[in-house]
Amino acid sequence: MNRYEAEFSNLVKAYRKRHMGKGPSRITTTFCKNWAICEMEGNLSPVEKFMTGASDGKQMVREARTQWVKEIYRKFPPVEMEELVQAKFVDLFLDIDVDKDLGMSIFVFDRDLQTRLSTADNNR
Repeated sequence: MNRYEAEFSNLVKAYRKRHMGKGPSRITTTFCKNWAICEMEGNLSPVEKFMTGASDGKQMVREARTQWVKEIYRKFPPVEMEELVQAKFVDLFLDIDVDKDLGMSIFVFDRDLQTRLSTADNNR
């Protein structure tokens, strides 16, 4: 993970903590074309973990988590992330495995991050 990917991970964690009350315990980011792909561990709150024990709790937590996170990013665009990568946030795709407490978020931007940021990191 290069410097920009590490900084992006820190921004995602801070954003989620600020807007959702809890950020993931661990994030690994990889830039691929115009995507920032974030693998996240430790996403669920203690209440959500408890809820997954109920018969329909897993599906309820998964649906709430994915829809809620998307809505938060729509309402509060990730300006700090845009500033870091110097690109406009376009969309977010995400999913979570509530049994393993692992999530994946794919941030879509309006320009190639992989080439530009790996070149910028190599020039430092």
